[in-house]
Amino acid sequence: MARRVFFSFHYQRDIFRVNTIRKSTVVRPSDSGKSFHDSSIWEEKKKRGDAAIKTMINEALERTTVTCVLIGTETNSREYVEYEIARSREIGNGLLGVHIHNIKDATSGKTDARGESPFGIIDYLNGIINYDWVYECGRDHFEEWAEKAYLASPKAKRDADIKRRTSGSYW
Repeated sequence: MARRVFFSFHYQRDIFRVNTIRKSTVVRPSDSGKSFHDSSIWEEKKKRGDAAIKTMINEALERTTVTCVLIGTETNSREYVEYEIARSREIGNGLLGVHIHNIKDATSGKTDARGESPFGIIDYLNGIINYDWVYECGRDHFEEWAEKAYLASPKAKRDADIKRRTSGSYW
């Protein structure tokens, strides 16, 4: 099942790499039946101020089930990435990280330095997984990564509980 995914990333530094990922399931005809939905907030909206940005993030996250942090060289130090992760936890989204530093830049053809994950040791102990887009074939596996993150989330547990209660079968 396709999950609604919110992408969190460092806009200025990683937009080319991010767009490579966002377009990857559209460009292959064999993927026409496989897709994921995303709700990204572009940092250019900063002109409206901090409260407006957080409101936009909150609204975009409300329509999602998974938050994917696209981890570039400087993603870990971004204020709004931290906020998006914290808010995702509050609403029960599944979380996953995808390292994007190995995607070649369009102009230079170079890769970037591997960025530090924004998730801590507790997150790893709780099942949050980081993948590498290039080395782990993200183009072929992103949908299953997103599904795995959702199934480990509080939102999935609530959804399953609601389904069980409304189906009339408790035993």
